[in-house]
Amino acid sequence: MSQTRRDFLKTVAAGAAVAPWFGSSRLFGAEASKVRHASIGGSGMGFADITSFSKHPGFELVAVADVDLARTERVKERFPQARIYQDWRELLKKERENLDSINVSTPDHMHGPIAMAAMRMGLHVYVQKPLAATIRETRKLAAYARSHGIVSQMGIQISSAPSQRAFETMIRAGAIGKITEVHTICEKSWGAEGLLPAVTSPVPPTLDWDKWIGVGELRPFQEGAYHPGEWRRRVGFGTGTLGDMGCHIFSPPFRALGLTAPIRVTAHGPGPTKDNWATKARVHYVYPGSALTQGSTVDLWWYDGGERPPEQVLALAGDRLPKTGSIAIGTDGALVLPHIGDPFLLPAEKFTTYQLPVIEPRDHYFEFLDAVAAAAARRGAAPQTSASFSYAAPLTESVLLGNIAAWYPGETLEWDARRMRVTDRKEAKQHLRRKYRTGWPTRGL
Repeated sequence: MSQTRRDFLKTVAAGAAVAPWFGSSRLFGAEASKVRHASIGGSGMGFADITSFSKHPGFELVAVADVDLARTERVKERFPQARIYQDWRELLKKERENLDSINVSTPDHMHGPIAMAAMRMGLHVYVQKPLAATIRETRKLAAYARSHGIVSQMGIQISSAPSQRAFETMIRAGAIGKITEVHTICEKSWGAEGLLPAVTSPVPPTLDWDKWIGVGELRPFQEGAYHPGEWRRRVGFGTGTLGDMGCHIFSPPFRALGLTAPIRVTAHGPGPTKDNWATKARVHYVYPGSALTQGSTVDLWWYDGGERPPEQVLALAGDRLPKTGSIAIGTDGALVLPHIGDPFLLPAEKFTTYQLPVIEPRDHYFEFLDAVAAAAARRGAAPQTSASFSYAAPLTESVLLGNIAAWYPGETLEWDARRMRVTDRKEAKQHLRRKYRTGWPTRGL
């Protein structure tokens, strides 16, 4: 059995084991020494992450790296003790002995290389979604974290919210019977039409463009095209709307139903260009069924950029269908989960006396830090986090498969998860892994 297949089977098994995790937010490491932490990314989601971490009494921010030093000003004001670097490699080299953990809050194309480099130094890692840019990277990260006792967490923080976990509890309790299909929706449109213009802009003096490119394919800087926020639209750097939001929105049905890997995926266009992801998508996944589904398979649909579910689903939900969220259709009704909001049952008149389950609060960031503190205190095995890489890798893999299918609009791709290959489109293998620019640490990927 190949190493890839072996890793996949172990990851799926580990992910299934943590799927129903319902830990508390008590501070496992409150009596221990501080969790010494560094952030790769100093603004945007990076600043949001370290701000959330800082609410934990055991958190100490040691250092921050950001390729654009102008975007570290808020860090300097909020965390004046933190040392600032422009190169994450330098930070890891100089600060390794001062650190227990890091978060990776960068553009998607650098998640895998940074996380693997940190884990190889023995650091625990929190990585923003999607876990990595390719399926091979997700599997390698999960396998390394598992085999080396690394505490890991993917940044799908809303998955710890009581509303999301209530949805999962209701599905597992059979509130709407056996599940027949799931529809997931996102109103965002992280894409662009055509190609980028062949222009070059002056690089801002505070930005190291070469370090921003990192392992990616070198190209000229274009103002407003990549940095600081437009990279999500760009092939090779972001992963479009599906990569941005898929891990968030897929997670409740994925976890509730115990899904693993789809057996086939169809993307109904338009396709991406060399430079840009499409502005809208409609993707159909077919997963093996479970004890909670009606049949031997179950359909899951994704819609973004204004695409909407079919008429029968729209008629069922009416004006209560969220612009972003999901709806599970069961044999006894439907369950709707707004992306930020409480789940509700349909038809409403059938469930007038139904009481939503009471879910114990859980802090996604605290959960990670508590596990790191417990590992450092050597009190046995560290608590398993709810979005550890064993769970995050298969979840991210589904998201990335949708993007692979987008390159072949209208075609149904058969997916052999154990061998990590598209069986009926051999050329699709080019999207399962990528070439890295030389001079960057990518060992283990």
